Amino acid sequence: MRTVYWETNSVKLIDQRKLPWEYKIESYSDYRDLAQAIADMVVRGAPAIGATAGFGMALAARQFASPTVVALQQELQRAADVLLSSRPTAVNLKWAVTQQLELALSPAWSDVTSLQQALLVNAQRIADEDVSINQRMGAHGATLVNDGDTIIHHCNTGSLATVDYGTALGVIRAAHEQGKKIHVLVDETRPRLQGARLTAWELDRIGVSYDLIADNAAGHFMRTGQVNLVLVGADRIAANGDVANKIGTYKLAV
Repeated sequence: MRTVYWETNSVKLIDQRKLPWEYKIESYSDYRDLAQAIADMVVRGAPAIGATAGFGMALAARQFASPTVVALQQELQRAADVLLSSRPTAVNLKWAVTQQLELALSPAWSDVTSLQQALLVNAQRIADEDVSINQRMGAHGATLVNDGDTIIHHCNTGSLATVDYGTALGVIRAAHEQGKKIHVLVDETRPRLQGARLTAWELDRIGVSYDLIADNAAGHFMRTGQVNLVLVGADRIAANGDVANKIGTYKLAV
């Protein structure tokens, strides 16, 4: 289940605002509309946003009928500014847009078509690489999961937050695929309820046993010895190992 993908000269996104009640794919053929979709949280999660922005640059290159490489490069610089402003705090977005813009501004291009194709190829590489990284992360993390474990998971870190497979939820997915019998206590994750709306939906789709719990109930389950492992997302990881993440993470760490 890919959260973002390219199809017939357009970018497709799962509209996460409608989950879990409706599964809907939105289609974007204008990079400005795609930037607005990022701002409106049609897509969310750092890796997914990064891949979306990468495809956004490829989309911008194709929607302009620029006669020369120089004219197209100027258009792409404007498109980059629009995409970057859609979510200023998203590190992956800036990383993907910058990578695409550096590729576009290379002096190597002699024709518009080659530049357009190169941007699409690189956007697809960014997306595919994210899936590969997630799968390797899941495999490493699954070594920490024992058969019969109960795991608390906070926020949403699955396919919907990435291009596919997931990061912290990818660990649960990998353990499940290895045949380990696990149970997940899903924090509702206020205030946007990513756990209740998205993580529970994903676990249901892949067949993992879970219960949805109120955020404030996590301490009870931990105090009474019913939890073996806690998995959360990470908005930032510093070089010394410090982790920053959304509200609700700190009390789980304590």
